[in-house]
Amino acid sequence: MKDTVTRIVDAIEAYVESFGGDWSRWYVGIASDVRDRLFSDHGVRECGDLWIYRPAPTSRIARDAEADLIRKHNAQGGTGGGGVKTRFVYAYRTASHTVE
Repeated sequence: MKDTVTRIVDAIEAYVESFGGDWSRWYVGIASDVRDRLFSDHGVRECGDLWIYRPAPTSRIARDAEADLIRKHNAQGGTGGGGVKTRFVYAYRTASHTVE
């Protein structure tokens, strides 16, 4: 389980770092329908905005990866959301048109 959490965290960290790594501008969350969450709920633009998501085999792993990213980097977002079908971890760089 820890290896899977680490792989998800490493992938998201590498992506954010490749765009400057200013974690204060990034929101981290979990979702069961990640595309709906990103593009409808948060208002992220599929083309032009910076975003990433990674699947997790269980909701527990998704929650652990989310908590790890938020804790390590003081990213925006919070833990405790989602349900048993929540299996995606996502991050996006916030902008004036996004909703947290």
